[in-house]
Amino acid sequence: MSKEPLYRLKKVGKEFAGPGERLRVLDGIDLTIEAGESVAILGASGSGKTTFLHILGTLDMPTSGEIFFMGRPFSKLDGRRRAQLRNRDIGFVFQFHHLLAEFTTLENVAMPGLVAGKSREESAELAREALSLVGLKDRMEFSVTTLSGGERQRAAIARALLLRPKVVLADEPTGNLDEKNGMMIGELLRSLNRELGMTFVVVTHNTDLAGVMERRLELRLGVLYAQG
Repeated sequence: MSKEPLYRLKKVGKEFAGPGERLRVLDGIDLTIEAGESVAILGASGSGKTTFLHILGTLDMPTSGEIFFMGRPFSKLDGRRRAQLRNRDIGFVFQFHHLLAEFTTLENVAMPGLVAGKSREESAELAREALSLVGLKDRMEFSVTTLSGGERQRAAIARALLLRPKVVLADEPTGNLDEKNGMMIGELLRSLNRELGMTFVVVTHNTDLAGVMERRLELRLGVLYAQG
């Protein structure tokens, strides 16, 4: 019996209501993502990259087609089960780090553990491990307001890694950083992919970031094309 891929998309489409006619953003996408892959999805602004990532993360649902995650169809999951999946099996990194200023770096990173029902002590220990992985071992007890932009994004990556999800979905993770910090974040994502064997899917317009991923796809007019 063959092993199920992490993601299997079959004819996935997404439409939105427009002022005159419906706007088709995704047009019958077929895609397989294996466990442990690193995938970059490129595309111009407004091409639907973020919509596509949100659908992979169950933050949005397709208008047509089906998505299977480890063999399980998203369409069969109710809202509660989708929320559990997002908390335990899918990590998110956004362009803006969304860290809470009133908490320390450690407390911010530990939050998904608390949401999952783990004790404060266990969540803190997981946060220490995750922060060590991203090179912030010495910044754990600092307020996030004292961190640089690159450090805040690394803390956000640590938060996404906390519960060792099956996949990390990153939406323009270098879009708010200068070139140097952007390159550091790209190399960090790739090294974590190798070290942890965790799947990373990154949507970006940054060709340098896309270049460190194993596979590169481009979204044009609602269709995914392979690069290279």
